[in-house]
Formats: sequence, structure tokens, C-alpha cells
Amino acid sequence: MAIVTSYDWESNTVTHHTGEHAVRQLWRDAVQAVADTARAALPEANGRIERAVAIVLSGDITFLPEGKAQVASQSNGTTEYAVCNGTCECPDYPRAPQGWCKHRLSVAIAKRATQRVQGALGAQEVAQPSTPPSSGLPVSLQPYIVHLHGKPFVQYAGLLALAHERGLVRLEAKFISVTADLALAEATATFADGKHFTEAADATPGNVGAQVKLHFARLALTRSKARVLRDALNINLCSVEELEGA
Repeated sequence: MAIVTSYDWESNTVTHHTGEHAVRQLWRDAVQAVADTARAALPEANGRIERAVAIVLSGDITFLPEGKAQVASQSNGTTEYAVCNGTCECPDYPRAPQGWCKHRLSVAIAKRATQRVQGALGAQEVAQPSTPPSSGLPVSLQPYIVHLHGKPFVQYAGLLALAHERGLVRLEAKFISVTADLALAEATATFADGKHFTEAADATPGNVGAQVKLHFARLALTRSKARVLRDALNINLCSVEELEGA
């Protein structure tokens, strides 16, 4: 079955492939396309844009209700900055060009890239009407289901959105240990009804995509969050972010 690997944003053309990393490649293409637009609009912020791209590809953004987001610090494994209404808590925000620190940039790039990917996947669905639906899953999760080698996988963004619908009040992730070759992380999800769930995940330089290899440890955090949300929501599909090379 054909799977999207790249998307030409100018000609609105979808390229298909049957590789395991197809959806991740589509996401990377979208992020780079949005970043290129940002570089043209904010040439004075180019260094920050590169760092923002690394944040996005490492999965270090958590979107919250009411348009808010939390972005992990690249220099401190425990610090997170709140981005809301065009502002950021980080020290660089007051001095960044037009307030575009790397955290604000990462949130903006992630949002626009998501819109592009959703449009591309919609085009794929039109081109591939035989793609089987993922039955038994919540309706709101369906747009976040992708098929690789005929098997369904769920995107982390969909899990997070569904969790908020079902009363998620807190999602925490922390490192258990980090070495040059292996990062172990643990995540805990707490819901309004008092229930909480905990799961762990790992990442290595060899099982993440080349573009995030330098920040491979961060992907362990994302994978642990995806796993705990799957447990909490009773979703038996593996997430795209947990795939080798994601």
C-alpha cells in the first residue's frame, strides 16, 4: 500500500513510498518548509530558527488547552517554558527580534507544520481510497491514524488531544538515566477523576532519526508520554514516535 513520504507544497503533489519512516519524513519535510518560510520572514532570527527546528523534531513541545504550550529547555533537562498569547517565560524573549525566541518559534513552526501534514494526509486519503479505516477507535482519533505496511499507528498529537478531551490535568515526563548510548524516561499522566498512570520508554542514537540524533534523549521523554497516554486511553496501537528511526 502506498504511504506518503514527501509533499511538494508548491505543486500540492504527494509522493508515495512503502517505507516504515514515511510519516516521520512527511513531518520533517513540513517542518523544514515552515522553517524556510520563517527564515525568509525573520532573517535576523536564523540561529534561533535552527534551534527551534531541533526542539520540534525532538518532540519537546506539549500543547495545552486555550492555545498554551510548554516547551522544554535545551540546556536544562528539567526546565520548561510556558508559551502563551505570543509571549514566553524564557530569558531570551525580551531581547529576541520581535520577541521570537526559539521557544515561540518552535510552537509556531509545530502548529503550521501540523496543518501542512494534515493537508498532505488528507490528499493521501483521496489518492488511496482503499486505505482501511481503524475501527473501534474514538472518532476524534481517526485523523491521527496512519498506515505503514498495512498496519495502523497513532500519532502522539492525537493521543494528547484525546487525553485532554477525557480530563487530562497533568502530564509529566522525567529522565530515569541518560548515558551517551541510552536514555531511559518515565512519564505519568493524571486525570480529573484522580486516576494516574505511569510508563517508561527508551531511546538510543541508533533508534532515532538522523536529524534528532544529537537530541536522542529527548525522544525517550516523548515515547514515554505516548506510552502512558496509550495505557490511560486504552489504545492498543503503537505510536509513530515509538517506531525505530522516528
